[in-house]
Amino acid sequence: MPLALLALAVGAFGIGTTEFVMMGLLPDVADDLHVSIPTAGHLVSAYALGVVIGAPLLAAVTARMSRRTVLISLMGLFVVGNALSAFAPGYDSLLAARFLSGLPHGAFFGVGAVVATNMVAPERKARSVSLMFLGLTVANIAGVPVATLMGQNLGWRATFLGVSVIGLAAIASLALLIPRDHTHAPAVGLRRELAALRSLPVWLALGTTVAGFGALFSAYSYITPMLTDSAGYADSSVTLLLALFGVGATIGNLVGGRLADHAMRPTLFGGLTSLAVVLALFPLLMTTAWGGALAVVLLGMAAFVTGSPLNLMVMEKAAAGPSLASSANQAAFNMANAGGAWLGGLALTAGLGVTSPALAGAVLAVLGLVVAGIAAVVDARRAPRTTGRERVVATHVPRTVEAGVRH
Repeated sequence: MPLALLALAVGAFGIGTTEFVMMGLLPDVADDLHVSIPTAGHLVSAYALGVVIGAPLLAAVTARMSRRTVLISLMGLFVVGNALSAFAPGYDSLLAARFLSGLPHGAFFGVGAVVATNMVAPERKARSVSLMFLGLTVANIAGVPVATLMGQNLGWRATFLGVSVIGLAAIASLALLIPRDHTHAPAVGLRRELAALRSLPVWLALGTTVAGFGALFSAYSYITPMLTDSAGYADSSVTLLLALFGVGATIGNLVGGRLADHAMRPTLFGGLTSLAVVLALFPLLMTTAWGGALAVVLLGMAAFVTGSPLNLMVMEKAAAGPSLASSANQAAFNMANAGGAWLGGLALTAGLGVTSPALAGAVLAVLGLVVAGIAAVVDARRAPRTTGRERVVATHVPRTVEAGVRH
């Protein structure tokens, strides 16, 4: 694998850290800016909104630019957004800075996935995408816990300054390691990029992303009360358990990338099936401490096995405009985040129990399987078929050629 993938992973590490660290800093931010915790929670939503809007918008605007230049520029915007977050004088300015920080998120992963696959042989494309996303999963193991501790001991502003430094390191890595000859996008233009999104298989792939990762976030958004109220863990243990989720996600990401290179669709079906089973077992696993820890690891593994095949499938279905489609897939991930959390919240509000969001997630995983199945049927029907006459011609051509050679 090219060393240049390390540069993409460094950028993904910074993005993953700033995306998830706000959850652990909400009490500190709320206290410092004199707002309630629910109000401070809008800072999480502002980042997600930036991702959803910025992913397709920035990918479309930069469609004719060198992808290497695009990646460096996006990471520059990321640094600016986090630096503004660190120096925000009040809540409203921090809200705007978080939105700005989210804008380059989806486009970076979308364009980065295209660059990663262009640097490797066809049989290693899924693995190259998984190595880029390795930075995101490792952020949950190391980046988020360290950044949270930094914010709790040095102030939340120090956290965003630290993330800005990671962004600067990513810019240097991209400039040094990404080769120019692999990053020039074809001059397809915005019209052709948009035309690629009109394909039904692309939308079915995006729908699978929303349902599949919605299943993850339906449970993960409420993992803390499950671990404390059901599995019996103390609040102080939750950070370590969330790091275990990152370990599971890292394993699933690497395994999914390797398997998808051999059999992309079976890997996707297997991952979604595993996710549905794991979520369905949550009420049982969360009755003991060891079961709760196991559930967290298995959730990360099952969910992230599907990451690489989903990204690769979207790019293949939109071969004429892969950057925009891949960026749209990142927007779909964040729509899954919001939608899954909403559905899990409905289950809790209905009084179905503390582990009910996981069961709601299991339903979403099954829905993802249904959408993926429909996509498989559509692909089968669109595949070119050989007619009886063509088979006859194909059978006789070699003999004709052979006779000609003999004469």
